[in-house]
This record gives sequence, structure tokens and C-alpha cells, in this order.
Amino acid sequence: MNADIAVIGLAVMGQNLILNMNDHGFKVVAYNRTVSKVDQFLETTAKDTDIVGAHSLEEMVGLLATPRKIMLMVRAGEVVDRFIDALIPLLDKGDIIIDGGNSNYVDSNRRVEKLSQLGLHFVGAGVSGGEEGARFGPSIMPGGDVKAWPHIKPIFQGISAKTDQGEPCCDWVGNAGSGHFVKMIHNGIEYGDMQLISEAYHFMKEALLMSHEEMEATFKKWNETELNSYLVEITIDILAFKDTDGQPIVEKIMDTAGQKGTGKWTGINALDLGIPLTLITESVFARYLSSLKQQRVDASNLFNKSITPITENKEQWVEALRDALLASKIISYAQGFMLMKQASEDNNWELNYGNVALMWRGGCIIRSAFLGNIRDAFVAEPELTFLGLDSYFKTILQRCSPAWRDVTSKSLQIGLPMPCMTSSLTFLDGYTTARLPANMIQAQRDYFGAHTFERVDTPAGEFFHNDWTGHGGNVSSTTYDA
Repeated sequence: MNADIAVIGLAVMGQNLILNMNDHGFKVVAYNRTVSKVDQFLETTAKDTDIVGAHSLEEMVGLLATPRKIMLMVRAGEVVDRFIDALIPLLDKGDIIIDGGNSNYVDSNRRVEKLSQLGLHFVGAGVSGGEEGARFGPSIMPGGDVKAWPHIKPIFQGISAKTDQGEPCCDWVGNAGSGHFVKMIHNGIEYGDMQLISEAYHFMKEALLMSHEEMEATFKKWNETELNSYLVEITIDILAFKDTDGQPIVEKIMDTAGQKGTGKWTGINALDLGIPLTLITESVFARYLSSLKQQRVDASNLFNKSITPITENKEQWVEALRDALLASKIISYAQGFMLMKQASEDNNWELNYGNVALMWRGGCIIRSAFLGNIRDAFVAEPELTFLGLDSYFKTILQRCSPAWRDVTSKSLQIGLPMPCMTSSLTFLDGYTTARLPANMIQAQRDYFGAHTFERVDTPAGEFFHNDWTGHGGNVSSTTYDA
């Protein structure tokens, strides 16, 4: 048999990708470390398909056409490396290993280099869309050894989601770990988007005292505007879902949010690369704060905490909240693209940001209506430094600004936490302020540590040290960035 591709890992994502590939006419070999799951898969979900099972890596490799294409859908980290090490002796030069999990891009950098030295091709492919996306059309973000792309392109673009114009939500991202980096940014934006929606829900429920039926109807209305997105769609479904007793099930879910690390990685990379990813990082901290459940309950009792409802102009506040959510959402995407741009420049990835926006246009968790506008913005100006400078997004941010300020300031007045909406507004205020108070920070640094400073009345790059106390001398610290 000359199968097109093998997939290792039969958890939800692996099984659904295999079924998707089969639906599109590709011959797939399924393998799992616990081989009993292979038989179970073939006897149930994959029954009456052309999917073939393998009970060993050797059997799996023997069923593949050359160059062999093997996709790992296993837990990120050591498990990926163990499979790679086990596969290497079984493969020939030119064969391809693809990691479709949520791996750290640094690991993908290392794996590309390691396998290239052995004549093998490694691809780190971010896959987004969850169970439904994997089954019926995910967003796929492949990067790594470009020699592999012609061989995997028909499969990946065949099974990926498509835009309304029929364009596949999959294209080559770049070399090294760029594919997994772009997927990490996707997940970071996802963290921010989810937190923003939860803050809007919180404002509706606690500040405006809206019923779940009212909230559901409001999100439905919003989904017909620029806020149209997958996450808003599922929020509508969640608000409508009733438990067996007829009560909204969302209110019976413990208010502690989990995570798998990609949002944290995004924040860490932002700190390393010097990008002010305030909203996305704040969304990670919001999850951390949510996990301190008992501490929050105790503190609420100690502080006698309550949220003061808003009793007037309810419809006006709902419309203002929509504008605040829209503007904050734009900042979430804008910060993500800023981090991508810096990483691309530092790593010589030459990312095509318009293509990235296209890949997110369908199939993925952060798919939304204005991703088409993001693509247009980068087509018009490929080196756009900040999405808010594009005329379309600038107009929205300026239009929404008054309502955005009203909502965030009101939340502070009534004691309702909206960390991401607030931080996104503060970021835009900082980004659009020509002179920030950092001159005072630099003066303080020079005062206590002789760290030097630049002057506004001399050429950039010329550094000075001031003798603040009169007895400090002329010795200054070396200028460096930590």
C-alpha cells in the first residue's frame, strides 16, 4: 500500500483530522502508542472508511509512499521528541515529520535543525479549530523546512477551512519554528478575546442586571455587526443552554479558568522581545486570579465587596459596551501582530501578515469578520507597524473611544473588574501619546545607578550622565538592554 500520510495520536484532534483527510480522498494510516485504540477507532468511528491501522511504527512506515509524511498529534514536549527519535532510524532522506500539536516554537526551531542535519524535513504546523475544525476544516499554519511544503500542500490545503471566496485557510508561514509561533500568537489573541467577551458578559449580568435571555439576544444582535465571530457565536449558544432544572448551565460552572500554556508563552515572548502585549498578558493574569477562588471569597467577605448596579439608560450602556468590546478586540489583534512582526524581524522569517490573517479567516477559534479587513490592511501596507494606523481600524477606534472610556471608567466606579478592556484603552492612550513620563524614570535610573540618558536637544544615540547630588563624579554605567 502507498498511503499518502500517517497520523500518530488518536485523541480527539488526531481522529478528526484523519477522518477529514479520508473524506478528501487521501489514504491515511492511523497509529497510536496504545495500539488497542487503533483497533477501537477502526471498528467504530472509522468503520467503512479507507483508513488503515498500524500496530507498530515499523508497520506504519512500511505502508507509506515516499517521501513518507508522518504527522504527530501528541502532547507537546518530551513525547514529540521521543516519537521523533523512534522514527529517525525507520526513515530515509527526504521523508517528512510534521508536529501538529501546540509545541513551543523554540522546540520546533531545534527540531528543524536536528532533522535537517539527518536529511529529513521537519514541519511545525499549528492547527486551530478544535474538534469541529479538525473534522470539517481547520486553520493550519505550517512552518519549518520549506522543502516539505510541495509534498504536504495538497493535503493541508485540501482539508483546511476555506474562505467565502474558496481560498484555503492554510499557507506556508516561514522557516524554523514560525508556524508554531504564529499558532502561539493565535492562541494569545484567543485568550484576550475570551476574556473580553467574559468582561462584557459580566458587565451585562452584574452592572446592567440583564437576564440570560436578554444577554443572548444582545450577543445575537452584536454578531450581525463587526463583532461577528466564532467566539461570539458560541457565547450565544452557552447563554441559551439550560441545565436539567431549566436554569442556565453557565451559572453552575465554577469561575476558575484553566489554561494549557500558550497564552503564557505569548506573554513571555512579548517580554523577551520588548513588545507591550498588555491586553493578552492581562488575560493570562485574569485566569491566574480566577484560580484563587477561596482567597477571593474570603477577601470579598472581608472587604464587604459588592458591585453597584447601573439603573439608568440601560440600552445606551449596552450600545456603549458593544463599542468598548469592538475597540478592545481590535487592540488584541493589533498587539498580536506587533509581536509577530518583531519576531519575524528578529528571526528573518519574512512573515506575510496578510496571509496570516487569511489563514485565520476560517476554521480557527479567533475567526472573525474583520480578519478580512486585517488582510486588506497588510496588503495595502505590508510593513504596517500598528493595525490601528490603518484607516479602517483607526476610524473604528476613534468612533468607539468615547463609549470605551465611559464603560471602563464606569466599571472602576462600580467595582466591576474589566482588566482587559481597561488595559487595552490604556495601551492605545500610551501608544498615541507623543511624550510619556519615561523621562522621569530615566532620570531616576541615572540618579541612583548612573544609567545615563538621551537628551531631546541632542542627536539620538548620544548618552549623558548628570551629577545629581554634586558629589557623584563623572563615572556612568554601561548602556545596555536587559
